[in-house]
Amino acid sequence: MDEVLGRRRLGARGPEVSEVGVGTNNFGRRLDQTGARRVVDAALDLGVNLFDTADIYGNGESERFLGQALRGRRDRVVLATKFGMRKPGLEPSDRRGSPEYVRRALEGSLSRLQVETIDLYQMHEPDPNTPISDTLLTLQEAVTAGKVRWVGVSNFSAVQLREAAAAAQAVGLQVLVSTQEDYSLLNRSVESEVLPALDELGLGLLPYYPLASGLLTGKYRRGEPPPPGARLASPRQGSPLEDQATFDVLEQLERFAADRQVPLLGVAVGALLGRRQVSSVIAGAMSPEQVAANCAAASWRPSAADWAELDRITLGGSGAA
Repeated sequence: MDEVLGRRRLGARGPEVSEVGVGTNNFGRRLDQTGARRVVDAALDLGVNLFDTADIYGNGESERFLGQALRGRRDRVVLATKFGMRKPGLEPSDRRGSPEYVRRALEGSLSRLQVETIDLYQMHEPDPNTPISDTLLTLQEAVTAGKVRWVGVSNFSAVQLREAAAAAQAVGLQVLVSTQEDYSLLNRSVESEVLPALDELGLGLLPYYPLASGLLTGKYRRGEPPPPGARLASPRQGSPLEDQATFDVLEQLERFAADRQVPLLGVAVGALLGRRQVSSVIAGAMSPEQVAANCAAASWRPSAADWAELDRITLGGSGAA
């Protein structure tokens, strides 16, 4: 297959990454090693170079599966993983940003990924029990030791991003480059404060859940049961499939997409790539076909008029920068 993806700089100081990245939270949980390998093969064929995992995904199996699938091809990718999300058995008071925790987590990820260096090592969520300067100083030590190339964070507010950037400067960490945030056309909360902070700080944004757990793929229909095996197929209280207002928005977005002869998936991904702060859209995939669809979705971009209409549909007319 021919490469179809463009590349963007990850923030002002990071590596070049493909406009669509592969999120691997299904590896080791809903996909076995063979399935993970097929997804990785397809992604590499299409020009994807960013693969994102975390030590908590599949209880470490995601990192193991990804590391195995990338053997012999490590130099073709920007390998990203995360640490510090609370795991089962850990209390909220646990210091998941402490130097001891970070060093232990890093060594575990390096071992499972079968690599000597992680390209992008990200703090999965803030640790309210540890000064961010302690965490970033430990990450600076890892960079100096050659175990980490770039550093990122995830699930940080605009205030926390500014605190992290100031702390990074204070400890001499020059490679804080990005944040991962929940961002989609159904969840635009980052636009009011986080996006301006990223401009100010020179950080890139890696949206996760860009397809809103599959709602923005068009596979869910009002009043119809979800497809077997879909992420939202298991009944649960508060499911978005029970929210009629969500389907009101989805059906308007589908008409918007049809009017422009673009798949809904293309609108979902292309809209995010229309934001200058977005470096790569992290999308999960269960098959090579889903990888191909996600990559093809990167080709559309909204005009100013398109954004005005998207604002009307998803925000009730109140746009954001």
